[in-house]
Amino acid sequence: MPKGRAIGAEAEADALLRHLPGHTPAVVLDERGADLTSRDLAVRLGRWRDEGNAAVAFLVGGADGHGEAVRRRADLRLALGRLTWPHLLVRAMLVEQIYRATTILAGHPYHRG
Repeated sequence: MPKGRAIGAEAEADALLRHLPGHTPAVVLDERGADLTSRDLAVRLGRWRDEGNAAVAFLVGGADGHGEAVRRRADLRLALGRLTWPHLLVRAMLVEQIYRATTILAGHPYHRG
């Protein structure tokens, strides 16, 4: 597929799932997903860590959202609010929340909410 050319949600789903190991928990960013607090997300990530998972995959869909196969594969469908965000900003927001979750789990004072 040439760079910059959009692919459909189902084709994108197939591509994402090909690279996702079957045992890795998948957090699918979805506008209809759960509206968790930072602490709730930390608890979920901590549970997966404690169950022996070495990684968690965070899947950000294209402009048309995720294909049905990705939504079915999700261990958690997560919304970052009801607003629409540019993908690069979503990445930054997601990284900050992952960092915040690790500080919550470590008992660090970074998180004050």
